[in-house]
Amino acid sequence: MNQPRPFGTAGHSVRGDLAEVMRDVARGDKEAFSALYDALAPLVFGITLKVVRDRAQSEEVTQEVMIELWRQAARYRPDAGSVTTWAATIAHRRAVDRVRSAQASADREQAQAAREHATAYDEVSEQVETRLESEQVRRCLRGLTEIQRQAVTLAYYGGLSYREVAESLRTPLPTIKTRMRDGLIRLRDCMGVTT
Repeated sequence: MNQPRPFGTAGHSVRGDLAEVMRDVARGDKEAFSALYDALAPLVFGITLKVVRDRAQSEEVTQEVMIELWRQAARYRPDAGSVTTWAATIAHRRAVDRVRSAQASADREQAQAAREHATAYDEVSEQVETRLESEQVRRCLRGLTEIQRQAVTLAYYGGLSYREVAESLRTPLPTIKTRMRDGLIRLRDCMGVTT
């Protein structure tokens, strides 16, 4: 920020009337704005730093407030309060807005992280459920006769047709069909599947 300099540059006394400076700023007087900036920027920065508590963001907010003072100079009403009070009010509001915005952003990021974590939890839950179901299938397969277990395993895990299972086990096709049907019925009952 610039070093404060006296108001004399814009034709104002060293302790000139800021309301008068503000009127000149409202008319577009750049030198008056420079004097206003020098007079108010330290105050505005101090207010924003107390609220925002981050030097870089406070500097940004200070610049935003000073630009707003330039743009809104014509709206200033001396009967409503001093220029200093008006600038301090704008600075405080802008600083609070910045903090709220930062908090909202942090909340969104936290919510997103929570959703991503929940998704990971769901994947773990799904894996556990699949593992439990697989264990139940293995337990139920152990309850079948050897030929039933072989026929079902070859057909469902090996992808073989009834004929290929019969050839693989060197068993007649009707026998394989009967044993697979009986084995599947026992699996269904063991797993608690209702038809």
